[in-house]
Amino acid sequence: MPQLNPNPWFFIMIMTWLSFSLLIQPKLLTFLSTNPPSSKVPTTSSTTPWTWPWT
Repeated sequence: MPQLNPNPWFFIMIMTWLSFSLLIQPKLLTFLSTNPPSSKVPTTSSTTPWTWPWT
């Protein structure tokens, strides 16, 4: 069964992982976030309970 032979696939996996972690990931992390987190406190709106007419 040739799929059990890790010889070509292991090298491809390692090279892909290295290229992602060393080349692509640092370039992606330099971009600024389009929606940065804000330090505002979330406000809760006060709601009134629904009054059912039959109770």
